[in-house]
Amino acid sequence: MSKEVVFVIDVESGNLRSLQNAIEHLGYEVEFIRDAADENLKTATKLFLPGVGNYGHFLNQFLAKGFLEPLKEYIDSGRPLMGICVGLQAFFTGSSESPDTEGLGYIPLQLTKFNPNDLGGKSVPHIGWNSVQIDRKILDSGKTLYGISPHSKYYFVHSYAAILSEPEKQSLEADGWTLSTSRYGTEEFVSAIAKDNLFATQFHPEKSGAAGLAVINSFLRGEKFSPLSAADLQVDDSIEVTPTGLTRRIIACLDVRTNDSGDLVVTKGDQYDVREKSESGDVRNLGKPVEMAEKYYQQGADEVTFLNITSFRNSPIKDAPMLEVLKRAAETVFVPLTVGGGIKDVVDPDGTKVPALKVATLYFRAGADKVSIGTDAVLAAEEFYKNNEKGTGLTPIETISASYGVQAVVISVDPKRFYVADPSKTPYKTIKTKFPGPNGENYCYYKVTSQGGRNVHDLGAWELCYACEKLGAGEILCNCIDKDGSNSGYDLELIDYIKSATKLPVIASSGAGNPSHFEEVFRKTETDAALGAGMFHRGEYTVKEVKDFLTRSGLLVRTGK
Repeated sequence: MSKEVVFVIDVESGNLRSLQNAIEHLGYEVEFIRDAADENLKTATKLFLPGVGNYGHFLNQFLAKGFLEPLKEYIDSGRPLMGICVGLQAFFTGSSESPDTEGLGYIPLQLTKFNPNDLGGKSVPHIGWNSVQIDRKILDSGKTLYGISPHSKYYFVHSYAAILSEPEKQSLEADGWTLSTSRYGTEEFVSAIAKDNLFATQFHPEKSGAAGLAVINSFLRGEKFSPLSAADLQVDDSIEVTPTGLTRRIIACLDVRTNDSGDLVVTKGDQYDVREKSESGDVRNLGKPVEMAEKYYQQGADEVTFLNITSFRNSPIKDAPMLEVLKRAAETVFVPLTVGGGIKDVVDPDGTKVPALKVATLYFRAGADKVSIGTDAVLAAEEFYKNNEKGTGLTPIETISASYGVQAVVISVDPKRFYVADPSKTPYKTIKTKFPGPNGENYCYYKVTSQGGRNVHDLGAWELCYACEKLGAGEILCNCIDKDGSNSGYDLELIDYIKSATKLPVIASSGAGNPSHFEEVFRKTETDAALGAGMFHRGEYTVKEVKDFLTRSGLLVRTGK
């Protein structure tokens, strides 16, 4: 029996493989439409318009490929269409992100940027798992919109949104739109919207685990208003309500490299040394990356990060082993995937020059949602300061974020602590530490390193993060060489030090050894997420055990998978 075919418009906007995998997981076949002249647009019975990144870049690609009139004809025919993320935003009249670009104009509202000064300071982009509030009239009838559960969490990653005033909300509803909204801090915005045959979400259902798959399935089945169970309507008052609305995000990280036998393995270092202390000195082999990624997804990880710590420098870029890892992982892991290592301008063994943007594009097309940049971020920041705090427009951070949006670029920072008795004696941003140095120094700063901690640069970690935000980064992965492999907890002073440099979301990394370390970092710092590695790989704790501990401690986490 042949499978029903679902069509997806592809304007070369980021990771579409995960959406394809989600639809196929639900029992359908997927075909992409890359040309407006494709005859399938005239006969398709179900169509998706997904998009990520910069509003103007997406719409310009959409218009340049000639999709405007065929899409209007499709919508006018009454056939169902689902937009995702920028695919939702495209239906509005415009966005302050790209003032010169007109939207499709179906929804008479302008998109604006989240206010980073809200709540006295919140991270922008809005990255993480948030709730979706269903229209009260729909809930009172015992139903919901396209399978959206009021108690599930959905994955958002965006800086701009349809932020609503009450009069705007009432006007849209009077015009026949059914709205679901979410709250980021004090700002309420459209998270899902429907009218007639048009449905769109700001969140990524293909990256929202089982809850997101249910939304896609309801759309594919044509179940606009689906029934809710009694359990879906119950409220647990014991669970924390965070100021931002986001859950406490738990990330599983896999350091991937080839071992001495040439096999691709997950490993873990002690202050970045991944070799056993035994006489053999072999690379620690803690498992196979695809299998471990699926295991952590099943345990409830909110994201999975692959750090390619050797960059497979001898592989032609199109055959890079990491591309295959991503492709296979994305088939069964329906949460965000980040990949780091080798995101730079490279030269293939045959002499072909491959710019960082193309490298990133290959990873996105393989299933990555974000790329993490390490050494090249340091080089870009050094150039930034040499150039009077201006970018060149040519660095990987700048070129990738210009095409795919700032939320697609993570900066991986590898700082090392240095002590100083007198802050005026160093050019770097210092803090007064609770843990004096070996000679009683009461102040410290952090220098950045590169090449896996082997090179120490004359650049502070605070200064690096400040520069990278200006260049177009969207998130900071804050590692710590001093804490790596210690199992003694995160460097709390370092995390708040980095948070003071930037409005970007910060991921705490290095040092987690038990669930209490996650609670500590969430309660004592302003971190946006916390990452674990060795404690998960060695089987000492599962992601679920960490989340269960946090729930018992009264912290809000996403439950299930």
